[in-house]
Amino acid sequence: MASIIQLNSQNLHEITFQKLRSLLVEGAIAPGSKLNERELAEQLNVSRTPIREAIRRLAADGLVELIANRGAIAVQLSKEDVINTFDVIANLEGFSGELAAKNISDAALSELEAMHYEMMASYARRDLSSYYKVNLKIHNAINTAAANPVLSQLFTQVNARIEALRFRSNQDEVKWEKAVGEHREMIDALKARDSARMKRVMMNHVMNKRDVVIQLMDSENLAHSAKA
Repeated sequence: MASIIQLNSQNLHEITFQKLRSLLVEGAIAPGSKLNERELAEQLNVSRTPIREAIRRLAADGLVELIANRGAIAVQLSKEDVINTFDVIANLEGFSGELAAKNISDAALSELEAMHYEMMASYARRDLSSYYKVNLKIHNAINTAAANPVLSQLFTQVNARIEALRFRSNQDEVKWEKAVGEHREMIDALKARDSARMKRVMMNHVMNKRDVVIQLMDSENLAHSAKA
């Protein structure tokens, strides 16, 4: 009985973490907003204990900042932060793609292609939330196929800073369609075991995301200035 209670507690904490993470990534909690433990506990129908643990984990992942006298704040990056972070992640993903094309097994490639079709189904439904979750699995799978644990750790740490921005970059229909085409290219490059092509596709994919995000930030800043 004790083990069942412990398992249920672990599941609750993990579910709470994933739900809170989705709220941040999908913009339901805006960048720069304070995370109110009581309100979040009520919203997610849990006690404040799993909320506190989730916030600690999110802070470790880089999605939340813990600021003295202010508490937990949803991370808000400056334009310079965004450019610098995307520059780093582009190189990490490029290297990841290059290694994956050399090292990926046939079984891993088949699984990756299955995830691609699942992502395309979400795209057909225009289900951005589902699309992004599968999209992230694909990028993580490519990173895993690279077979370099240090690279995987760096990718996870750096990518967490810009996950919300990567999610928003697909809200433009034309840009979303372009990103889908780039994912098809990734599968083709992996099937061909073409490491140079895979590196190029991955880096272009990330830099295109960066450009969309910068355009969004510039548009929002312009709109705020017009209202002021």
